[in-house]
Amino acid sequence: MLKKFKRIYINEQFGFNPKIIGLFINPFYFARKGLYQNVSSLALSLNGKLLDVGCGTKPYEKLCKNVSDYIGLEIDDEGNRQHKFADVFYDGKTIPFSNKEFDSVLSNEVFEHVFNPNEFLRDVNRVTKEGGVLLMTVPFVWDEHEQPYDYARYSSFGLKHILAENGFEIIEHRKSNNGLEVIFQLLNDYVFKVTRTKSFYFNMLITLIIMAPINIIGLVVSKILPKNEDLYLDNIILAKKIRDV
Repeated sequence: MLKKFKRIYINEQFGFNPKIIGLFINPFYFARKGLYQNVSSLALSLNGKLLDVGCGTKPYEKLCKNVSDYIGLEIDDEGNRQHKFADVFYDGKTIPFSNKEFDSVLSNEVFEHVFNPNEFLRDVNRVTKEGGVLLMTVPFVWDEHEQPYDYARYSSFGLKHILAENGFEIIEHRKSNNGLEVIFQLLNDYVFKVTRTKSFYFNMLITLIIMAPINIIGLVVSKILPKNEDLYLDNIILAKKIRDV
């Protein structure tokens, strides 16, 4: 029974679609909630054969309801092999598919880990059909993560420029968590990193005593105070391929 409780707690604590319980135990509540809500609506624009570049655990696969074929692509390393979510592995340089093979491409929180962004986007362009769509999420304000493979942060203007340079036109650009919740999310991220131990019960106690109140207060004040388009957690972009590069 205790093992089952721990499993449920851990799954909810780091879930990509936190609900009410996530407000109390998920240290990334605002970031995960904002991403899921935005991807949920924009994913309906994805169709046909889809490539999920850097698919991870495929957290948004079920949202791609108009997709006929969903293929997850990951870097070929031991960790990704063990997770067994990816369908295809590659060297991180050349996507191992033919030209114009995909109708849609999804890239979730991957672009900041790409050291050669222009080469990456050119290869995404290559495997995407003319008029095909790209849905990507990219952090703007966030801590260094997955070290040492965290290379960049992108503003909305930077993303518009580099996408246009590589044959994509932005259809819709959203800024996730552009209210005061951005501050509370960063505060919880800080608490999570400096208090984390190997003890499940200590971590759970810190989550309930410190992080949960931060989430709750952040949720309340974010509903009251105005938004700020210049300070936000994530870019969510839907783009269309308009030319080959």
